[in-house]
Amino acid sequence: MKPTVFAKLSVMMLLEYFIWGSWYVTMSTYMSEFLKSSGVQIGAAYSALAIATMISPFFIGMVADRFFAAQKIMGVLHLLGGVLLYLATQITDNTTFYWVIVFYSLLYMPTIALSNSIAFHQMTDPGKQFPWIRVFGTVGWIAAGLMIAALSIEKTPLTFHMAAIASVGLGLISFILPNTPPKGKPASSSASAVLGTEAFVLFKDKPYFVFFIAAILVCIPLSFYYGFANLFLNELGMENAAGKMILGQVSEAVFILAIPFLFNSIGVKKMLLLGMTAWILRYVCFAYGNVESNLWMLYAGIILHGICYDFFFVTGYMYTEAKAGEKIKNAAQGLFTFATYGVGMFIGTWFSGFTTDHYTIDGVHQWKEIWFVPAYIAIAVLLYFIFFFKEKTEIKAAGTK
Repeated sequence: MKPTVFAKLSVMMLLEYFIWGSWYVTMSTYMSEFLKSSGVQIGAAYSALAIATMISPFFIGMVADRFFAAQKIMGVLHLLGGVLLYLATQITDNTTFYWVIVFYSLLYMPTIALSNSIAFHQMTDPGKQFPWIRVFGTVGWIAAGLMIAALSIEKTPLTFHMAAIASVGLGLISFILPNTPPKGKPASSSASAVLGTEAFVLFKDKPYFVFFIAAILVCIPLSFYYGFANLFLNELGMENAAGKMILGQVSEAVFILAIPFLFNSIGVKKMLLLGMTAWILRYVCFAYGNVESNLWMLYAGIILHGICYDFFFVTGYMYTEAKAGEKIKNAAQGLFTFATYGVGMFIGTWFSGFTTDHYTIDGVHQWKEIWFVPAYIAIAVLLYFIFFFKEKTEIKAAGTK
């Protein structure tokens, strides 16, 4: 890969996730401060990305891939997205704000797949080259948190403005990215093929079916963190909470390096169990943490994000690929994403919103009681997994012997 191409792809990936990290982490705090939103309204706003996750595969598979160059359509989507991000801060009504976020999410989520397609199209050895490009996405998310902290804009509309500027910037840059022409009409372009229904054959494998259900259910605790952790930390009085929360992305980047080794040494079941155990520990830390004597518990809850996410979801993607095999691996990965970040997160965002409202008394969040709920759910999923997941065959990561 030429250095100029590597540089362009790296900037693309950095800005792609810088945009997401700029507004998504602090949206609950913004909604609480400026829109006086309830927990249900905050949860609904966070469900927008889950809705978009369920819809975007159809847009990518049935429209974008067939008729348009990927870099051009990504440019248009980000330019329009920048406008909507700015418009979101000009709204004082929760219902209108929700629909703006839904429409923005429908524009943004397809760009994740498009950015990956642009990158893969330029690679001769994706297995070795893609991680070096994708890591800039994590760098971008971290940079967004650091910038929010440095500018002290966490509780202002400027987080959305920052994301809007980056979105317009990436929109313009997209038009000079390496050309990724449309693929034309694929052999199968039906809605069922795009969704990955051919991967339903995996459900005949009982261990994978048990894992698949657990993956959907564990998205409920995940939704509590994404939707309410920033608001929680700010209400407790942690300064520059968004800047501190990037420790979660740092730990994610560190722990992901251990995944291939652990996958083959301790096995998939133990890795998934470690991931679910980390969810329980995280929410116990949040339940008992404070900015005084137990500040370390708040930091522990943040840093555990690496184990929570990597040991369950990254391992889950690897397990899915190993189970699916070469023929249906793309369909299987698409189905897994649809079920977790789509269906699971949709259920989780709404449930977390209702739970937060249930434990709010006279406008005051009872955070200890709130965090116990995802902890109990994680315990239930853990017990379900221990009793029903019986993988008899040895699963190896793809590409290993």
